Amino acid sequence: MGIFGRKDTDTASATPGAVSPDLAALTGDYTIDPAHSTIGFVARHAMVTNVKGGFQDFTGSLHLDGGDPSKSTASIDVRMDSISTGSEDRDGHLKSADFFKTEEFPTMTFRSTSAEALGGDDYRITGDLTILGTTKPLSIDLEFNGAAKDPFGNERVGFEGKAEILRSAWGLTWNAALETGGVLVSDKIKLTFDISAIKDAA
Repeated sequence: MGIFGRKDTDTASATPGAVSPDLAALTGDYTIDPAHSTIGFVARHAMVTNVKGGFQDFTGSLHLDGGDPSKSTASIDVRMDSISTGSEDRDGHLKSADFFKTEEFPTMTFRSTSAEALGGDDYRITGDLTILGTTKPLSIDLEFNGAAKDPFGNERVGFEGKAEILRSAWGLTWNAALETGGVLVSDKIKLTFDISAIKDAA
């Protein structure tokens, strides 16, 4: 994942790729804390409302490079049968052969291939997203939320991310036509990330 800079100076805020000198302290390997992180999605339902959901079981690691954000990396693995939308029937349908085929494809993965600083607290991570055995590129826009030491002595970084995909690109094509026109489930899916990661012990 790209290293995340504070808005400490006008230069860091205005210049893409600018890195504040004190960011060297954040360089290192991190483990995503799933108890304080969320990976979610939003889909348009019946053309009139949004359905929100997320995944309850995932793991991930980051390498942050404070001197050169382009050398930062991210890896995330999501257990697909942990999907939750607030409806057991809908969750069961999403796990079925119509959608994620979780028995055959139990895991969704993301592996970064590049990272860049966009200026200020904004970054972009690009990588390979694999769903249903199909791998396609995905870019995630990120905003740094801060770095702090928690009461247990853990050094944490936090960030929010968002991206959009067309689910059909990964073979997720099931749908149903509406009598009034349109379809039941949108092709466009919004992805959301709210991540807290703990620095690994040296």
